[in-house]
Amino acid sequence: MKRRKFIQNATLTGAGVAVGAHVISCTTEKKEKTKIAVVPEFPKVIATWNVPNATETAWKVLEKGGSSLDAIEQGCRIEEADERNQSVGKGGRPDRDGNVTLDACIMDKNGNYGAVVCMQHIKHPISVARKVMEDTPHVLLAGKGAEKFAIESGFQPEDLLTEASRKEWEKWRETSNYAPVINIENHDTIGMLAIDKNGDIAGGCTTSGLAYKMAGRVGDSPIVGSGLFIDNEIGGATATGMGEEVLKTVGSFLIVELMRQGRSPQEACEEGIKRIVSKGNFDNFQVAYVAMNKSGETGSYSIHSGFSATINHNGINNNKESMSFNK
Repeated sequence: MKRRKFIQNATLTGAGVAVGAHVISCTTEKKEKTKIAVVPEFPKVIATWNVPNATETAWKVLEKGGSSLDAIEQGCRIEEADERNQSVGKGGRPDRDGNVTLDACIMDKNGNYGAVVCMQHIKHPISVARKVMEDTPHVLLAGKGAEKFAIESGFQPEDLLTEASRKEWEKWRETSNYAPVINIENHDTIGMLAIDKNGDIAGGCTTSGLAYKMAGRVGDSPIVGSGLFIDNEIGGATATGMGEEVLKTVGSFLIVELMRQGRSPQEACEEGIKRIVSKGNFDNFQVAYVAMNKSGETGSYSIHSGFSATINHNGINNNKESMSFNK
């Protein structure tokens, strides 16, 4: 009897294990079936501020099968050549001495990086930055050295101080009051991210820096990890606004690392801004980030309202105001 009872119990236990395993299997299978696949959204371009001509130009490169790196360079050049944009390229507002000095960087899918800082007389620093990346053993050239390299590479020097910017500078000299205004283009830039048909990401950032800055001042825009960072396995991020604050937190690198940990581009941008505002005293400056992950998902966030980002997907430009910390 004992032997028979043991066999019965063993049979029931085995059946229970089998039933339990079946339930677990079904539950697991059910969970797997409810997973939502992320549909890739590329080619795509995103840039800081309302720059439809730049994003459209970049999109056209992608539409023809061009690389994300080519799209970035061509898109950024549009703003550098637009004299009405007084924060980038020709027509940019000068430093306190009346000199227009330009900064830019570019980064490709392989993590290669090139940059120029404090460069004068060359209106397309984004293209010079690419030349630095591709044609030199260095990643960053500064001042007269950057200008000399540009001219040797075929770039034509010219006067970058337009009449409009000169008159504003002369007006500023009457008081010499250094007081950047939130969302006004005396401390702006264009940062751009692109993902091509192959899913490869590149980015660029170009600026004339803070208006009426001290000679030699360099902000975050040309500095890898601060104004721009690309990791083709994860995504990319770029910044705009008060560069000193972005530099202190290595903001773009931080955002890409947050995406590596599983944050969405939007969540990562929000955390990047929170790292800045957590230090307090953010009432008088603006910082904003845009980000893109490997699937082409994007995010943007700023400290104060008024910042917008432009996205071009399928040839359609969409500019909308970003969410902000200080609503």
